Amino acid sequence: MSDCIFCKIINNEIPSTRVYEDEFVIGFKDLNPLAKEHYLFIHRDHSENINDITDSDPAQLSDVFKAISKFTKDSGLASTGFRVVTNQGVDGGQTVFHTHFHVLGGEKLAGFGS
Repeated sequence: MSDCIFCKIINNEIPSTRVYEDEFVIGFKDLNPLAKEHYLFIHRDHSENINDITDSDPAQLSDVFKAISKFTKDSGLASTGFRVVTNQGVDGGQTVFHTHFHVLGGEKLAGFGS
């Protein structure tokens, strides 16, 4: 999608601080972090949200979560803990309509309980 900010990041039209990259997935630092460490993971193929990616090509979810697993193990986040969040729709807080997953960590995170 030509107007999608994340597609522009994928195509190197907009700079980002990449922390992970493979043939399917890109991970980069969030510009407005909500935790000491806050990254966004996106599939290179555009989908709008979690329901869209699940309906159109659920294997993409596996690609993204494998990338998150590798990154968090390699970076040390897995040893202390982290949170993965995605937002669906305007009421769910989604502001960029390219399926993405927030990886938050680097500190004790409040909320959500067990």
